[in-house]
Amino acid sequence: MGERAYTVFDTVVGRCAIAWGVAGIVGVQLAEAREIETRRHLLRRFPDARETRPTPEIEAAIDGLKALLRGEPADLSDVALDMADVLPFARRAYQLVRTIPRGETLTFADIASRLGASGAVLSVGQALAKNPFALLVPCHRVLPARGETSGTLACGGIVSRYRLLSIEGALTGRGPTLLDALSFAPPRSTG
Repeated sequence: MGERAYTVFDTVVGRCAIAWGVAGIVGVQLAEAREIETRRHLLRRFPDARETRPTPEIEAAIDGLKALLRGEPADLSDVALDMADVLPFARRAYQLVRTIPRGETLTFADIASRLGASGAVLSVGQALAKNPFALLVPCHRVLPARGETSGTLACGGIVSRYRLLSIEGALTGRGPTLLDALSFAPPRSTG
């Protein structure tokens, strides 16, 4: 398995964490309400990881994550992920989800259909619920159903799907605003 390492880093949404091994990143933990909770969640998933300084490749991934969370374009599709512990169906789903452009969304059914498994909508949802690569596999861009933006994400901490989609401009079609980036919940429906 090799030795794993991790680091905690500042973002506009709080202190996030990332863990990696020789073959690439094994997990990302988005900010919890307190840094100790972020660390606890990451170390529960990767108890063998030791805190250390990031390699240049990991530092580049961190810079991309920070940019994305600031609402800036960031292409994270070439960041190396270690999917050795990921089941084959989930691996295929994650690879497909990584191709969804910033500001766009698909549904669980869309992903299942594109994987050639249109009856596997539930399996897609289960795979995304276990996504260890928050933002690197942008599962926030995959909606349970068209227009359904509520809910928290796997490894999402306090960051909601709605908040991430707002930051990326997917909900407004006009790009993010400061109000969108600071919003924690969707606006109430008026109709």
